[in-house]
Order: sequence, then C-alpha cells, then structure tokens
Amino acid sequence: MNVDWFAFTPWSALAGGALIGLAAALLALGLGRVAGISGILGQLLAERPARDGAWRFFFLLGLVATAGAGALLGLPVAGEAPVLREGAAAWAVPVVAGLLVGFGSRLGGGCASGHGVCGLARLSPRSLAAVAGFMGTGFVTVFVVRHLLGG
Repeated sequence: MNVDWFAFTPWSALAGGALIGLAAALLALGLGRVAGISGILGQLLAERPARDGAWRFFFLLGLVATAGAGALLGLPVAGEAPVLREGAAAWAVPVVAGLLVGFGSRLGGGCASGHGVCGLARLSPRSLAAVAGFMGTGFVTVFVVRHLLGG
C-alpha cells in the first residue's frame, strides 16, 4: 500500500474527529445520552419507540445533512465506494455486509461510535474489550485479504 502524501489531508480528519467528539460531549452533557449510532437508530425504529425520539431523529438527520453539505462543498472524503458488478451481486454484497454489521453491533452491545468514541472516553472496560475485538478483527481481515489472498 502506498500513501499519496500530496493528497493526504490530515486537517479535515482532525476537524472531523474534533466535531464528532464535540457532538458526543454535548449529547452526554446536555441529555446524559451516549452518542452510539446503532442505539440511537435502534430506539428510533423500535416496536415501542422511546419517548425521546425527536432528538434521535434530529441527531441522525444531522449526520446525513453534514455529509451532504460536505459533498456539496467539495470537502475531501476518506475514499470512494467500491464498484460492484451489475445484477444480484450489486445488491447482495452491501446487504449482507450491512446485516453482519448490525448483528455485530447487537452482539457487541453497541457500535464503533458508542464503544470507540463514548465508551473509551468513559473508561468503560466493556468498551475497551469491544474496541480491541473489532480493531483486532479488522487488522486480521486486512492482513488475510492483502497478504494471504493477494487482494
């Protein structure tokens, strides 16, 4: 893997991380809630939605709106989506991947944002174990795909 150092944009990553941290801190201080996206979305879509659904809706709307605003402003993005083949595979891969991510979030009792951003900030041992688990799995997956399978 080669890094194009002339296209490397650490300032946008730093600004994005700071804004995520600020949003998580404001949500925790203002409402006493954890900014875990799977939990926020899960409670909003639950059979018996939480009574505090308004803030959940606007939090998720803000995620989509800021991504859209960044695209309209031409801000740099982390990468491009992979191009899939036409036909059933074009839908099967992202659908299966999404289901696996959802299953993993339920199994781990939260998502990367909840454990990684908020849980680690609260020094939660459970979040430390979850982050170590999903980061370790990611490291192993990249190693297998790139070095053993030649991808």
